[in-house]
Amino acid sequence: MSFCGLNMAYDLYLFDLDDTLLDFRASERASFARMLTELGVSHDAAPLYAFYQRENELLWKEFEQGKTTKKHLKVERFRRLFDEHQLELDPEHASTTYLAALPETVVLIDHAVEICEWLSARGEIGILTNGIHAVQTARLKNSPIAPYISFVSVSDTCGFAKPDVRFFEHSSTLAKRFDKASSILIGDRLEADILGARNFGIDSCWYNPHGLPHPKELAPTYEISHLSDLRRILH
Repeated sequence: MSFCGLNMAYDLYLFDLDDTLLDFRASERASFARMLTELGVSHDAAPLYAFYQRENELLWKEFEQGKTTKKHLKVERFRRLFDEHQLELDPEHASTTYLAALPETVVLIDHAVEICEWLSARGEIGILTNGIHAVQTARLKNSPIAPYISFVSVSDTCGFAKPDVRFFEHSSTLAKRFDKASSILIGDRLEADILGARNFGIDSCWYNPHGLPHPKELAPTYEISHLSDLRRILH
């Protein structure tokens, strides 16, 4: 955890959503299980979910690299799952069922509400996410942090995803007042959040609850293991 070089002047707090403020893994597991039930699948869910996770992560990386589209991703992950496990199911129907369940299974990261409440009194909070617009906005609306969020920027709305600088440029236009020197991005992914913030020219804080290492070329401005640590950085 690094707190050196503290900057007291931030007034725009840009948060990643999944696995930074909302526990996407918990929501994903619950929504996946609900989808299997609704589709009448009686197989052991664990290996199905493990395979789905691997393929889903690969597809999201391809999307962030501009190698696939979000429309293709949403269905392809289930097509691969059903082909691998020889399930005669419609991947498009599975995708629709899964995405409908996600907004109803919102789980928060520890301290998310208190930190958002605290920061909203000090400045403006924006959400920057590569997720699916309808799903992300619905999940946020159903969460206790919603009253503290000023704006939401989803990659769908501009056609570019983190870490693309164009996504950050688009997002900055949604803020009430934007200045790179007083803006900071808080996120859990080095290759999307921290790299994107660095390329855009703003400070970053890596939420790293598992204590993972990072390459020198992707060093964040700050690093925390709990959201509550933000109080020490931004006091």
